[in-house]
Amino acid sequence: MSTYRNCKRGVAGPMIGYVMSSLLLAAGASAAPGGPTGNGNENQIQKGNESQVQKGFEISPIPLSQLNMAGKNPALVGMGSYLVNSSGCNDCHTHPAYAPGGNPFQAQPEQVNVGQYMSGGRTFPPSPFVSANLTPDALGKPAGLTFAQFRETLRTGHNPLDPPGALLQIMPWPAFGKKTDGDLRAIYEYLSAIPSLPDNPNPSPEP
Repeated sequence: MSTYRNCKRGVAGPMIGYVMSSLLLAAGASAAPGGPTGNGNENQIQKGNESQVQKGFEISPIPLSQLNMAGKNPALVGMGSYLVNSSGCNDCHTHPAYAPGGNPFQAQPEQVNVGQYMSGGRTFPPSPFVSANLTPDALGKPAGLTFAQFRETLRTGHNPLDPPGALLQIMPWPAFGKKTDGDLRAIYEYLSAIPSLPDNPNPSPEP
């Protein structure tokens, strides 16, 4: 996320039924004060959001079977996918955004470029900025950030790993910064579950 380094849709298959039958229980356990993923207020998934959680699993380009769900709240992962994959994050943080023959802007059936999903690499000439690799690092931290650092980045535009005073450019952090702590936690949980990838090896300005 520093300097804004910044479908074929994944088919979750029959596993969705199992996850959906247990996600509210999992959400309740993790959302309780002192739970493993933070305080209760930021992790609660309201019952009315079940459809968004399920939709999140349905639209994730990464199938549920390939998400790292170990130790994670499935409701948060599903909600995070819903927020990430319905908010245009793929347009900049996956390069190119779509697989060959899968560009919906060319009247083709949507097929996200899963091979570079969220690994960054889109440039924005004449600026020096490159979209960030948001996949988990070796410690499982999206973009190498703890949740507190991730939240600070989206709230203030300053990545704590960047020099003091540096602000993200191009990345619409003022809009994302208005999301609730629960929304940001869900986004973080989903990004921590997707496969880890090295930085995109072929950065360019093409979408």
